[in-house]
Amino acid sequence: MSDPAFRPSQSLTVLRGEHLRVINGANLGDPLSFADELVMEDIYRLSPLANPAPLALSRLARSPFTIAGHSESGTPGADLHLDCCLTFMSGDGSTTECLVLVETDAEGNVAQVFAHPLAPMNARTDYVLVRADQDGALQRFAQIACVSFARGTAITMATGAQKPVEDIKAGDRVLTRDAGVQEIRWIGHQTVRAIGALAPIRIAAGTLNNTRDLIVSPDFRLFIYQRRDTLGAGRSEVLVRARHLVNGTSITCVEGGFVDYYQMLFDDHQIIYAEGIAAESMLVNDRTSGVLPDALHDDLATLIPGHRRTDISDFEIGEHLLARPDIAERLRKSSEG
Repeated sequence: MSDPAFRPSQSLTVLRGEHLRVINGANLGDPLSFADELVMEDIYRLSPLANPAPLALSRLARSPFTIAGHSESGTPGADLHLDCCLTFMSGDGSTTECLVLVETDAEGNVAQVFAHPLAPMNARTDYVLVRADQDGALQRFAQIACVSFARGTAITMATGAQKPVEDIKAGDRVLTRDAGVQEIRWIGHQTVRAIGALAPIRIAAGTLNNTRDLIVSPDFRLFIYQRRDTLGAGRSEVLVRARHLVNGTSITCVEGGFVDYYQMLFDDHQIIYAEGIAAESMLVNDRTSGVLPDALHDDLATLIPGHRRTDISDFEIGEHLLARPDIAERLRKSSEG
């Protein structure tokens, strides 16, 4: 059996720090570095040679993480520190967030710096550094991986009533697919810019038999029972990520402005009903635990094992099975019989 440290828990798309350099300012000519070496108002530009590459990580509960054994970027087994979340401003006033990750060697010295942009960056734009947030970096890192409902999403409660997610409180009772009625342990809420990795996905009413438009975070997973395995998944029950279903018509990425995201946490991972269709609740794991409030951190010793026991991530199907223009229609029909 392989060393657990080398089992990837998450893969990020990163840029090498040397491909994002200061073209005007105090650190003129310097590559992107960690927060203590950065100067506000420096202007950065991305090299046209920059090539985004995957960086596979494990041990994600707290920084430093571990670079996984087969990662295409970084040194396998090395520590990787989540240093800060940067905010850049472009000439048109738009902002771009970017997580900075620092690889260190056995002596604790900086070996490489990586940038994980949360929105697309291009070589024809100047980026002015306006903020470096060290305290909130882990929470932002966790938010990207959390499954979140947008404000207004109707959740099926224990009585069968439909209730907007923003009106639900801890202790409320919700109908689950496999465990009957369950109490909510915690409700999370963040308001974020609807751009890049945080831009919501809209699934138009009726597309997957949902009663109204369903708006969720990109990595949100929907639970679909296929009466016929039309996808070749080898099983009738499947999880599919919302971002893998985008077709530009009935399922779209909605960028611009801000979005209110809500997470619903139970003692165990659950399948609940949102706008009439089955969808997952928040899954607590090494990465997403970073979004939980300090008051719940003492409960992680019981929460994480319980969520691991009820995790159905093995039901998730790969993007290669979903890469077809009629995928939404196939899923809708397969679930109808």
